[in-house]
Amino acid sequence: MNNPSSRRMKSTHSDSKQTKLTKKQPKQEQAEVITVEVAAVGVPELTQEEQCDRLLLEEKVETAFYAAGKALMELRDRRLYRSTHKTFEEYCRDRFGYSRDAAYLKMSATTVYENLQKHLPTNGRQIPLPTSERQVRSLAKAELEASQQAYVWEQAVEEAGNKIPSGRIVQSVVDRIRERTKIPNPYREGEICILIPKDNPDLRGKGGCWGVIIHVGDYSCTVQTWDGEYTVKIEHLKSLELLDDDCKSMQQLCMRLRRLHQVADHDPSVDWLLQGLGKQAKPYLSSLQAKLLVAVEREYKIEWKQKK
Repeated sequence: MNNPSSRRMKSTHSDSKQTKLTKKQPKQEQAEVITVEVAAVGVPELTQEEQCDRLLLEEKVETAFYAAGKALMELRDRRLYRSTHKTFEEYCRDRFGYSRDAAYLKMSATTVYENLQKHLPTNGRQIPLPTSERQVRSLAKAELEASQQAYVWEQAVEEAGNKIPSGRIVQSVVDRIRERTKIPNPYREGEICILIPKDNPDLRGKGGCWGVIIHVGDYSCTVQTWDGEYTVKIEHLKSLELLDDDCKSMQQLCMRLRRLHQVADHDPSVDWLLQGLGKQAKPYLSSLQAKLLVAVEREYKIEWKQKK
């Protein structure tokens, strides 16, 4: 008889051997390295037309703040806001979100830019011009002549390694210049002066107007006129050099004109009178002027007692 257990053992041995053969791993092949040659693609040079376009576009980017300031000045000067707004300040706030100070600072920065163009030295050295309002903000606020603004900018450029300086660098140069050239303010409170607009946009239309100095700062004065108060640089003022009594007479006249101006819904003819008297820089009124002023004051029930 056949021994079945023997067959089973042989069969198991045979299967085990076959399993070992099946699990035998093939030899690993080395990865083949493939070299791909890539031809260098040359960058075409700019054509002459493209080069011109680039320069023009770069200039637009660099002078965007200047163009904005010029546009604001034209909008103001031509009163192109009058169809929708009573004042330029209201228009700037509603249309652009600019406060009064922000709008006038942008215009002042434009004036500084033009001053630098005119007064920077042209001795063969290329001095870069500002590219943003922030860089010239301290120059727009400082009480410096145009030639001094150019000097400050030139010094700031040198400190920046002959590159466009930051507003912080310009401010530091301005501070040093002002400290070195500090001149005592020649004016005093109560003095009567003529306003000289020059390059101050806040004083546009105020040429020849007189006012009373009510505050004296290091480099500026606050002047009260018949229609408002203006803080201006000392170079925007010219003293009438009046005696103390004449100054007091004009101080009282200024107060009378201001009270009339503050009357709500007054007749337009009142403004004509105020504007005329506000530009007559004399310590006295003619007989007719005095009668007209008294008549208008009575019309609006304004009592005025002359102070001695």
